[in-house]
Amino acid sequence: MLVGVDIGGTFTDLVLSKDGYLTIHKLPSTPHNPAQAMLEGLNTITGNQISALERVAHGSTVATNAILERKGAKTAFITTQGFRDVLMIGRQNRPVLYALQPQLSAPLIPRDQCYDVPERLDHQGEVILPLDMAAVDRVLDAIQAQGMESIAVCLLYSYINPVHERQIQDRIVERGLMERWQVALSHEVLPEFREYERASTVALEAYVRPVMGRYITKLEQQLPQGVGLRIMKSDGGVIGAERIKQQAIQTALSGPAAGVVGAYHIARLAGYENIITLDMGGTSTDVAVIPGEPIRRPQSEIDGLPLRIRLLDIETIGAGGGSIARVDAGGALRVGPQSAGAVPGPAVYQRGGAQATVSDANAVLGRLDADHFLGGGMPLDIEAGRRVVGEIAQQLNISVNDAAKGILEIANINIERAIRRVSVARGYDPRRFTLVVFGGAGALHACDVADRLQIPRVLVPRYPGVLCAFGLLVADVVLDYSQSIMRLVTSTTIDDLANLLEDMMEQAKNDLIQEGVTDRDHRLYHASLDVRYQGQAYELNVPVSDVVNDICEAFHRIHARTYGYAIEARAVEVVNLRLQAVGIVDHPVITAESEKVYQPRPSGQKGDFALYEREALKPGATFTGQALVFQLDSTIYIPTGWSARVDGYHNLILEHA
Repeated sequence: MLVGVDIGGTFTDLVLSKDGYLTIHKLPSTPHNPAQAMLEGLNTITGNQISALERVAHGSTVATNAILERKGAKTAFITTQGFRDVLMIGRQNRPVLYALQPQLSAPLIPRDQCYDVPERLDHQGEVILPLDMAAVDRVLDAIQAQGMESIAVCLLYSYINPVHERQIQDRIVERGLMERWQVALSHEVLPEFREYERASTVALEAYVRPVMGRYITKLEQQLPQGVGLRIMKSDGGVIGAERIKQQAIQTALSGPAAGVVGAYHIARLAGYENIITLDMGGTSTDVAVIPGEPIRRPQSEIDGLPLRIRLLDIETIGAGGGSIARVDAGGALRVGPQSAGAVPGPAVYQRGGAQATVSDANAVLGRLDADHFLGGGMPLDIEAGRRVVGEIAQQLNISVNDAAKGILEIANINIERAIRRVSVARGYDPRRFTLVVFGGAGALHACDVADRLQIPRVLVPRYPGVLCAFGLLVADVVLDYSQSIMRLVTSTTIDDLANLLEDMMEQAKNDLIQEGVTDRDHRLYHASLDVRYQGQAYELNVPVSDVVNDICEAFHRIHARTYGYAIEARAVEVVNLRLQAVGIVDHPVITAESEKVYQPRPSGQKGDFALYEREALKPGATFTGQALVFQLDSTIYIPTGWSARVDGYHNLILEHA
């Protein structure tokens, strides 16, 4: 048995794969102890046979929450003398160009916990000034007196020569100040140039590593012996729990990644290569564009702090089912980003919620049915929803229904803007894509959002409310390696790159074996180079498959495609060598059933809505809106003017009638 577990802000979702069949389960999250809901769900979905599990793939927001809430480890920072303030100075960018008093995020590590030591390497890694060990000992005395839990070490040019960083780590361990895992070294976390980004990333790693380590260790202790535990990374891959303890920052933006992986898997099976994903849960909405394959970017930010890791290109906004509606001081209706979360939640959930939310608005308009929510396992108090939405209506001097429609309209506008940022703003035409919707609330808003963007088709997976958990089941093991090169392209450079890549691939092979990927046919390797014109500030990624004959020629071609021009007379520089190693895991086997076209009879009628049970819809079923389709993990709203068809994979395909 294999299980994927996704812990969200409102619900914890589980998908179990056994003997070719999928079983799903959904239960409220336990924010005070995320593992509590996970373990309770595992017992339920396995019929109290949790010991029979072979593997659990888990998506975690522990690192994310530690950073956002500033509840990470008490961390010290050690750098080269003269660079103590690198985390405070940053890049001096203005996040809001015209703000008279710009508000910058405070660094995770305050200045009184930052230290510098005499040492210096040149840009080629040669030692100019040896490391002053007496000064290191004085710094460690101060750190010991402060009671630190972890240390981040980031020295100049250590990505070329890590000798001084290793000496500092060795001295910390020799003195018994900390264990080796408590010391994050920048050449291990991010062996690339750009000092501030490297310093910020290693500081984030040291800040969350103890927190993530404690969480995973406790989780492993509560799982039966022999149950493998893998954790989702921000790039859409998974790795083992032991490795993630040393790479905790890789999970910092992994929350929405599993959903994109699951949507991509389902859409390709159904025959749709170009998709836009819309994941709307209780707290937020995540959107991504996949033009044939997922897009990954080399850097992002979390709480205003640079984080240089490979991650899926996903846009997140504060628009979920629990997003709170309010009237601002100017009399305008606002929705989000504040959320009612799991507790107290929307008013209709009957957990003490007293503010109008998007879910309350859907319930008022009849799009959430009191008797069918969570498969009938969680009755809704529709009158409570009308009461809180009525408070908004009273402030705006409009009807309750109009207030509910206004709340949904604003939520849909916010989602539309997010999709435009990942598609139109980057040169992709939404009219040529299929919208794949999931999350508990995604299918309630899909058709309205598609109409706004002229997207011709909506695909609702068989289990939309737990697709992130399904994505964890189909996510492959992914390991990333990089090495800064910083050399002009010459024949010598090309030879050296080939030798370095060979060493990287040997390390990747051994690491995949440690991750349990022993079958040679289940291993894939994708090499690439970050390349730029000499003197440029930023670089483009060039797949190695494109540079077999000529690195420069491939770079000119990609530069012209990206920016509309190439400067073929200018020298070309290789900045980084990258390798991604993929271990293909055993995916749940999903086969298409034959479609027999028929028109199903509604299971009921409520007001203007025809009611359908998703489980009763067989491949080939076709019907038109206005309709509601109920299932355990989601409710699907099909407006008038839209038709629905069930394909062989039990996906619901929605198109204009």
